Amino acid sequence: MRYRSTRGPVSPEKSLDFSDILLKGLAPDGGLYLPVKWPEISKADFQQWRTYSFPKLCAKVMQLFAGSAIEPQALEQMCERAYGASSLFRHKAVAPLVEVKPALFSLELFHGPTLAFKDMAMQLLGELFAYVLEKKQQHITLIAATSGDTGSAAIAAFQNRPRIKLVVLHPHHRTSDIQRRQMTTVSAENILNIAVPGNFDICQDIVKKLLKDQKFREETALSAVNSINWARIAIQTAYFIRAALVLGAPERRVSFSVPTGNFGNVFAAWVAKKMGLEVSKLVIGSNQNDILTRFIQTGEMKVHSVSPSYSPSMDIQYSSNFERLLFESLEEDPENCRKLMETFQETGSMILPPQAFAFIRKDFEALALSDFQTLEAIRKYDAESHYLADPHSVIALSAGEKYQSLGEAMICAATAHPAKFPQTMAKACRQSAILPDQLVGLEEKKEFFKILPPDFEIIRQEIKNFSF
Repeated sequence: MRYRSTRGPVSPEKSLDFSDILLKGLAPDGGLYLPVKWPEISKADFQQWRTYSFPKLCAKVMQLFAGSAIEPQALEQMCERAYGASSLFRHKAVAPLVEVKPALFSLELFHGPTLAFKDMAMQLLGELFAYVLEKKQQHITLIAATSGDTGSAAIAAFQNRPRIKLVVLHPHHRTSDIQRRQMTTVSAENILNIAVPGNFDICQDIVKKLLKDQKFREETALSAVNSINWARIAIQTAYFIRAALVLGAPERRVSFSVPTGNFGNVFAAWVAKKMGLEVSKLVIGSNQNDILTRFIQTGEMKVHSVSPSYSPSMDIQYSSNFERLLFESLEEDPENCRKLMETFQETGSMILPPQAFAFIRKDFEALALSDFQTLEAIRKYDAESHYLADPHSVIALSAGEKYQSLGEAMICAATAHPAKFPQTMAKACRQSAILPDQLVGLEEKKEFFKILPPDFEIIRQEIKNFSF
């Protein structure tokens, strides 16, 4: 399996294997990695996989993306450690399905160590990095910008791992208290937490700028662990496939509704469809920071200022992973993709060619909820279905219910445990979710983080001092 950049020409000498793009994260030309040729899953394979446990199915999916870079037996062992009986996941199904209303399902992705869907990819990602680095006898400094959940999931996956250092940037005072404490109460020598005044996009822009600095990347062995790293997307594809198979795929068509910030999770659902899964609709759920919903309605991607919401993990100006879908919609034309992305970065606006927009609209719908509507939706599902959904997951349920077709299974990604947002849940329905063991006593623990100004050079030097 070979990979290419969304902004560069493909050639045998420039294409990379899975272990290469795992360690690189972002392409040197600023693009994102995608397979040169998409793997295909046959109907017979899907039918056989129905009986597989999640670890076994995940290994099968990941082998398609890893190719010869990772031995099948090693990959099976990694998936078993990440998701098996001795893993940090609290539910034996790993990602169980709950029927909230007839044929409206919540895919609970929050049963990992930090109670958010980011654990699903991060736990295996930690295994993959450890395996590849040991094989190559290398060290690496990983960096992530987080709007709340990515940072804590990365820390849980990478803390105290040899050959790896991890730097996490989060927007100061823009995450929930629990989200922040899940990151900052971990004391490990290989973890550096940095709080940056401003919003998530400031953190994301600093990370992108650091990753584009080739000299600095080489000096520090720097790479990304955000969803711009292809391995994250590949892993997430597995749980969408698993959920569909549980509900009768491939004979039964399904749809997916996903609360969407950086576009990685819903793109993973699109990848499952690209590989052969029968999917009717992919529904994007947004909050009041609704750049994706506006795009689906108009064909123009236009940046607006970010306003804090009850669903902070979606408080973004632009979704980095959208570039992957853009590349596909442009018939895999890297030059056209590069020009559109450069125009967008310069002007804050991008209008897609009609053919490209039609390509996207064929698969995607979108719905945005205001904070008021989010609270109303939490109350609704609590009252009607006795189901407590966090302020991100409830947007997926609402969007999924709106676009659900009669008799068709609508699978809605539940991306965080409601206990991570106690103030919002209490405001919505005057009750909080039962506090899981992972959160008990969190407010009493000492925090470890540095507050640094949103100054590229200052943060660059801090990371240089911290790296190997």
